[in-house]
Amino acid sequence: MTTIIDYGVGNIGSIANMLKKVNEDAIITSDLEKIADAKKLVLCGIGAFDDGMSKLGNMGIIDILKKKVLTDKTPILGVCLGMQLFTKYSEEGSKEGLGFISGHTQKFQFQETVPAGGKPLRIPHMGWNLVNLSKKSKLFNDMYEEPRFYFVHSYHVVTDHPDDVLLTASYGYPFTAAFEKDNIIGVQFHPEKSHKFGMKLYENFVKYY
Repeated sequence: MTTIIDYGVGNIGSIANMLKKVNEDAIITSDLEKIADAKKLVLCGIGAFDDGMSKLGNMGIIDILKKKVLTDKTPILGVCLGMQLFTKYSEEGSKEGLGFISGHTQKFQFQETVPAGGKPLRIPHMGWNLVNLSKKSKLFNDMYEEPRFYFVHSYHVVTDHPDDVLLTASYGYPFTAAFEKDNIIGVQFHPEKSHKFGMKLYENFVKYY
C-alpha cells in the first residue's frame, strides 16, 4: 500500500492511476493517522514552494512527515515540487523546507539564450528530456534504454553532497533531475506523465522500497 499525501497541491489522481497500472494499492489522504501508519509515501506538487510548505504546516502534516521519514525511515518519493520541498530552502520563497536532504532549490541560472543552431532556452523548462544515471539504484532496475521523462519546472535542486545525486539532465547546463539518500527519493520530472519510463519507475518504487 502506498499513501499519496493530499495537501491541496498537485495532480494526485494521475499518480494514483499510474500506481494502479502497476498493480499497487494506493490511497489519497490528508488524514494524519493514515499518514502516520503509511508503509510508503508519495509527496507530489505543482506550484510555489512557500505555498506548499504553508499548506503542509496548516494541515499539521510536517511533524508527522519528519518522524516518518527521518526517524521511522519510511520510504518516500517526492515528485516535482515535492522533491524541492525536501530541501532546506528555495530561492522562490522565504519559508524553511523540510530539510530531508542537504541542499537548496534555485532558479535556472541563465537568461533566454539561443544555442548554436537551436531554439531559445526559455523558463520554465518544459517537455521531454533524457536523464543520466549517476549511481546504481533499485529505482532504475530493468529500466528501458535511453530513459527520458517529462519536465515542467523553473527551479531545480542543488545538493550539497554529490553522492546524493541519482539522475542528471541538461537544460542550458547539467542539473539534478533526481536524488536518493537512504529512504528519501526526489524526482524533478513527472513520472505519471512519462509513459513506460514513469511506469517502470513507480513499479520499482513500490517493489523494492
